[in-house]
Amino acid sequence: MVDFYERNPLQQLYSAGQSVWYDNIRRGLILYGELEAMVAGDAVTGITSNPSIFHKAVTDSAEYDQAIADLAREGLSPREAVDILMAQDIQLAADVLKPVWEGTHGKDGWVSIEVAPILAHDAAGTVADVERLAYMTDRPNVLVKVPATMEGVEAIRTLVGRGACINVTLIFSLERHRQVMEAYIAGLEELAERIAGGEEAPPLSAVAGVASFFVSRLDTLVDQKLVAIKAQAESAGDSRRAAEAQRLMGKTAVACAKLAYQSFLEAFSGPRWEALEAQGAQVQRPLWASTSTKNPAYRDVIYVEELIGPHTINTLPQNTLDAFRDHGVVATTLTDKVEEAEAVMDALAALGIDMNVVTAQLEKEGVDAFAESFDALIDSVAAKMEAAGT
Repeated sequence: MVDFYERNPLQQLYSAGQSVWYDNIRRGLILYGELEAMVAGDAVTGITSNPSIFHKAVTDSAEYDQAIADLAREGLSPREAVDILMAQDIQLAADVLKPVWEGTHGKDGWVSIEVAPILAHDAAGTVADVERLAYMTDRPNVLVKVPATMEGVEAIRTLVGRGACINVTLIFSLERHRQVMEAYIAGLEELAERIAGGEEAPPLSAVAGVASFFVSRLDTLVDQKLVAIKAQAESAGDSRRAAEAQRLMGKTAVACAKLAYQSFLEAFSGPRWEALEAQGAQVQRPLWASTSTKNPAYRDVIYVEELIGPHTINTLPQNTLDAFRDHGVVATTLTDKVEEAEAVMDALAALGIDMNVVTAQLEKEGVDAFAESFDALIDSVAAKMEAAGT
């Protein structure tokens, strides 16, 4: 059972309806009790991981060296060893968080592992890999991460229809977020039909899902465009356009997230959703990802303080977790200034910034970055396996 006393801002977030998940994983964090302490002291109720996080964990310490040496002696390939190492970490973390999962009836206590990035544009391959990872990790509180490419959206509907629990990752656009929510709801409807038809299938109440909307990267890319627009306007003597570009810097990410939350409220209401909810279905909660502040000119907890609301999750890297514990301010902010958020998007369009182009670029960069990290992880494990054999 989860029973947090409001001793610090992280615990206050939980009371405000927002779950704090930790965007990091490494073996020592689990084995030496750090994760347990974070659950007890900082209201951390979940873990997210990705290939970049695993690569850093394996290369930045010797924590995995013995396990890698053992796998090398077994004659496994580097790719097989990577799968086993990741699965072991996920299992260890899931075991620590299982009391949270049980105490919150499946709302929290989840650990996320990602499908192979090479499958980002392969719907059938994604479905098969999700089922493989679920079998390998063999824990009830594991979410498998599926990238929100068009092929990923297709896979999500199939997987939810089979009762899978999915963390949809790399969502950057409002339109793709709506497609992801539609895939989740349609998948639940397919599952309900299977149950009604007498098929053996998990109950709707057993299906959980989150939609990971990436935040700070939107500001990083859009701000670059705004800087260029401002410079061009100043060169042309257009002070009004230059001032408008300056005014909009640092506003895109929060505006998009607030509008995504409005889409969430709309999608999970009304007769269609209520019919599923009556059968025990859970909403697909928005998860704010990429919430560390990249621009030092902005408040270091801006992507936490501005995005607080019920039925949401914020997954925090260590620096943001520490900063929010120290000086975060908790208030329900997601439903504030929604009209201003809409105005920001209109103003960006008026300056010639096409958010469809922006988000397509970010999706491609996100998929490519995870693929590169996964390849680098395999190479690092291969080198350690070779060293262990000498």
